[in-house]
Amino acid sequence: MAEGTALADRIAERRAGIGDPRAMLGELRRALVLVPFDGGGLWTAEFGGIRWVCGFTDEEALARFAQARSTGSDAGAVGRSWEFAELRGARLLDEIIPAMGVPAGLAVNIADPDGSMLFPPVKRIVPDAVAVDAQDAEAAVGAQVHDGGAGPDERQWC
Repeated sequence: MAEGTALADRIAERRAGIGDPRAMLGELRRALVLVPFDGGGLWTAEFGGIRWVCGFTDEEALARFAQARSTGSDAGAVGRSWEFAELRGARLLDEIIPAMGVPAGLAVNIADPDGSMLFPPVKRIVPDAVAVDAQDAEAAVGAQVHDGGAGPDERQWC
């Protein structure tokens, strides 16, 4: 999946302090993102009052997430088959996230401490009609930008 690799490369550039955030967002919009299913719907997590759709750049990133779930609190995930949707990033940002009816963003590659990225529900990422004020979004997720770690407050901002 070359598209996912390009997105992962843009994320790595931003995490390294180089690269253009607009180019990364453009790459996300073009990329096919893998989103696992959870109980019939897309896999999401809530943190800080924001519902995060969990997406992955490729099957290897999704496999790392599945592995982390099987060794963590979700022991039932061992040997589980993971079904997923392959969705264009633009569709996630422009259609699916707005249809959720709550402040929602996209969390990419959350099992990769050095490769994760949050795309919060702010203007220029999601449609203005469903965007929250950027300051409110930052406050909701701790307003911290860290390199590494797997906790929600330790993931890189877009």
